Amino acid sequence: MVNFIKVQEKLLHVLARQAGLRLQPVEVEPGTVMSFWVPEGKATAEGNLSVIDAENLTKTSNKSREMMKKKDDLRPAVVLVHGFAFDGLYTWQFQIGALAKSYDLYVPDLLFFGLSQTSSTDRSVRFQSDCMIAALMWLGVEKCTVVGFSYGGFVAFKMAEIKPDMVHSLVISGSLVAMTESKSKPMRESLGRKSFAELLLPETVEGLKALLSSGSYRKLISSTKIFSRLCLATGKKELSYLKQ
Repeated sequence: MVNFIKVQEKLLHVLARQAGLRLQPVEVEPGTVMSFWVPEGKATAEGNLSVIDAENLTKTSNKSREMMKKKDDLRPAVVLVHGFAFDGLYTWQFQIGALAKSYDLYVPDLLFFGLSQTSSTDRSVRFQSDCMIAALMWLGVEKCTVVGFSYGGFVAFKMAEIKPDMVHSLVISGSLVAMTESKSKPMRESLGRKSFAELLLPETVEGLKALLSSGSYRKLISSTKIFSRLCLATGKKELSYLKQ
């Protein structure tokens, strides 16, 4: 049986490389690694793990950051922050090719998603945002536009609050400045779910169909086998995160 999820993952990696991006893991702190797709000229050799030196993070003379600076640094930097359902490439697969022609694209996997991971027990938006800012600074990004979708919008807003000199502008879709109970309860009730964990991390095929249908403007047509594959691909690591 062909695993369509794995096949699509490989195709997305090819797509990203054709757009001029390279995979770059960044160790923000011991036990915390964020995975980014970055412009080819800004990646270390063969995408080796880049370890942040906290003492030199804000020094523009830092040697590892200077090596990443190229003539095309005048191109605006755009950071695409995904939502809760999928990682960076899955979420932005239809935008990467077009945007990479005019911008320096940075496509991260948020912690607990895709290839990013941490041993920290902190599940806050603040922690996500701090790690994003530290990683981007290390990658040489001094000013950028942050595009946030859904949960990624929460992270984008928090990044702008923490470091307004870095976040030049925001583009937010399907998100709020912050999620409160007064806002989340009506949303859950309208979708017929008791919690967002039940909606966003379905454990049944019917639950997955309900999730995808809630974000689609027309009826989805797909086989039960494909839905089953997608359901199995949902990571359990996100469940504990969502319940925080």
